[in-house]
Amino acid sequence: MIPQPWLNEMEDGRQETDSWPEASGQLLRLMMARVNTVLLGKTEVVQQSFAALLAGGHVLLEDVPGVGKTMLARAIARVMGGEFRRIQFTSDLLPADVVGGLVWDAKRGDLVFRQGPLMANVVLADEINRTPPRTQSALLEAMEERSVTADGETMLLPAPFMLLATQNPLRDDGTYPLPEAQLDRFLMRLSIGYPAPEYEVQMLENAPQRPQPEQLRPVIIPEEWLRMQRDAQTVHVHPALLAYAVHIAGTTRTAAELSLGASPRATRDWIRAAQATAYLDGRRYVLPDDLKATVEPVLTHRLMLRDDAAASGADPVEVLRRLVAATPVPTPNSESGRRR
Repeated sequence: MIPQPWLNEMEDGRQETDSWPEASGQLLRLMMARVNTVLLGKTEVVQQSFAALLAGGHVLLEDVPGVGKTMLARAIARVMGGEFRRIQFTSDLLPADVVGGLVWDAKRGDLVFRQGPLMANVVLADEINRTPPRTQSALLEAMEERSVTADGETMLLPAPFMLLATQNPLRDDGTYPLPEAQLDRFLMRLSIGYPAPEYEVQMLENAPQRPQPEQLRPVIIPEEWLRMQRDAQTVHVHPALLAYAVHIAGTTRTAAELSLGASPRATRDWIRAAQATAYLDGRRYVLPDDLKATVEPVLTHRLMLRDDAAASGADPVEVLRRLVAATPVPTPNSESGRRR
């Protein structure tokens, strides 16, 4: 139920808070429904993934092996259309294998630039933490600036550009922790988790008939997805909610248990994720519940515990939950929040 103060605020801007065109909602629901036929019983994770990508961000899927991380990423990539590339990260992968580089063309007798697999609309970086930091850093420019630089030349990536990365837990053998600068470039870090028993039984019973990600048909074209991303960024956010988000981000920077809090980029990503969540729900305005629903997947992976707090068993998730619980939910001011 929408709290009455926010309901009043929405009534004030009725002309601008009507639902989005039904066509966009139908397309998004169809896309998520097709992905849900591949990954059973994980509708919340699917919706969060779509919200992150709709917000113009990238998604890091971190979980134990065998729960469907790669399957989810492949399914999302298929229904979004556009060009799809998969990079299998291994210990011997080099930066040039990702961004591209000069190779010798025997026919031309000259060096020519060969594009790397990053030159695609949707890129699956599978097991990203199995490659050394040198190769991981090759993604930094692509994730933030949507461009790559090779041999002194900078090239823009296709639009839209979305990176879906999977990784096993950092304590796994043969893995390299992602640097903080790269973690901060992922809008959300999500965990799929084990399926409920009834869905696991259903998965086993219908294994021959259940579609594989490669069998899913694209629902949209890249230009349509770009339009949806632009629409999502126009979702109205009340100034009181902006102040609420900034305050919580600020408390993470001064929390006694944390040595690294949420960056300004994290605050921006949190607002965009809340806007995308509202857009997926067919609304032109953000509610406090949209911010609360996205705070953990957007902020938790950007927080770093102090050594003494980690030694005492502190958890970034619990620290964040405490900070959110201690911050009162704002109520709108009917005069300052009225749209013109």
